[in-house]
Amino acid sequence: MRHASPLRFCLQPLKYQLQVELQILGLLDSHLGLLLSSLGSSSSVPSIPSPHNTTQAQPKMKVKALSRSADTYLPSRSSDIASVPRNLDPDLHPFEKAREYTRALNATKMERMFAQPFIGQLGDGHIDGVYTIAKDPRRLGRVVSGSGDGEIKHWDVGSREEAFSVRAHDGIVKGLAYTPEGNILSCAADKTVKLWDTSSLSKDPMTMYMGPAAFNSISHHRSDPVFATASNVVHLWNHNRSAPVSTLEWGADTINTVAYNQTETSVLASAGTDRTLILYDTRTTSPLQKLTMQLRVNSIAWNPMEAFNFAAASEDHNVYIFDMRKLSRALNVLKDHVAAVLSVDYSPTGQEIVTGSYDRTVRLWKAREGRSRDVYHTKRMQRVFSTIFTMDSSSVLSGSDDGNIRIWRSHASSRQHVLTSRERVAQEYREKLKERYAHMPEIRRIARHRRVPGVVKKAGGIKRVEEEGARRKDENRRKHEANSVGSKERVPERKKALLTSANNLEPIYAVYISKIESLPPWP
Repeated sequence: MRHASPLRFCLQPLKYQLQVELQILGLLDSHLGLLLSSLGSSSSVPSIPSPHNTTQAQPKMKVKALSRSADTYLPSRSSDIASVPRNLDPDLHPFEKAREYTRALNATKMERMFAQPFIGQLGDGHIDGVYTIAKDPRRLGRVVSGSGDGEIKHWDVGSREEAFSVRAHDGIVKGLAYTPEGNILSCAADKTVKLWDTSSLSKDPMTMYMGPAAFNSISHHRSDPVFATASNVVHLWNHNRSAPVSTLEWGADTINTVAYNQTETSVLASAGTDRTLILYDTRTTSPLQKLTMQLRVNSIAWNPMEAFNFAAASEDHNVYIFDMRKLSRALNVLKDHVAAVLSVDYSPTGQEIVTGSYDRTVRLWKAREGRSRDVYHTKRMQRVFSTIFTMDSSSVLSGSDDGNIRIWRSHASSRQHVLTSRERVAQEYREKLKERYAHMPEIRRIARHRRVPGVVKKAGGIKRVEEEGARRKDENRRKHEANSVGSKERVPERKKALLTSANNLEPIYAVYISKIESLPPWP
């Protein structure tokens, strides 16, 4: 049954009134005609046009009524469900937050389900443990490794094949570095530094430098033909000289590691066995600042994007990030390892850090967070002596005591294929959802969950109990000594590992002041 339109009921009285008026007008017309005929003056009196005369044009009136089709709100059949109006704007959807949370939860679960960080290994590795790995900062996919039997190998990361191999030293290879020309510098415990030509693949070194003591580390200048070595002191060498051009020291014992700042190229950092960390200015060949820590530093890495920041891997299971302008406290402390941290390296973007530890794990960190975002391990991997990022930040390489060089994805669930525009948009959308709802308990629990070896998990639990006991003991001591004169203030976590810090900036200032005074007067 079709419903009558409301407009029909509104026009019905008007139609009836119009019909009545037309009838009255017709009656008046007939009476007027009779009156004129009776008077006989039909020729003198003008005739009135009849309303029924169709030969004369009449004005028309248009009426426009608002209406809509009943098909938009009525079902076509009695068994159909009536359609409900919908607002297609997603920002105004009443369940938009719930839908986004569900999508974020599913994205987090899928990320953990498809996490496969291990890619493979480089060739057949080494016979002995891999003690050092270096990357070519100017060429993508070129790395060199050194082992405990004195052998060094040059690798192509893309094909995972060995490009060059030579028995370089008689002892453990302690340090490797690339020159700006792409050649390799190696140092070892046999008191020699050798320069190798990678283009000719010759088994004989281009140049050999003899030192007074065993070398522990080597670092090359960014662009100049200068490199630094660590032994009982820090030596600066020139490619064209057979002896050190200068010596840097500040009352330290044997130097463990040395690292050039690749941005502020005149700054050099070193760490010694006496728990000191020293910064040098190579322009004046004098030390700048000295920092003494609770335990010794095993490795140093400079941030490639923030020239004043560097990371120090310590024996106390932590990694400390410092600003060289203010060494009185650490910028950040990275805590998750349960054994000594032996290696540290920054990503080329400066936003992430990779570390290798004596606890047989590789951990990835965000530089501004205190906990690791991922941990990598295998059953066969032993103590990790060296870790580096590749130059495209997509992979991580680790060298361990079992002789293998393993390749890991920097993001465990990422894949190496080229993404289409649709895949890229979907991936960015999922990342934003996970970032927006990262504070939710369920999403946070799934995102942080990792499977670690039982030994590491047990050691982590013991370490947490010990730290909590030390913290509680310190609080009780402070409460007991609150009213005494010699009560101590609470020590911040970023200052606990630091004992003393000193600077030697007066000679540097004196040099610059003398240079300024020697300038001619301003005209």
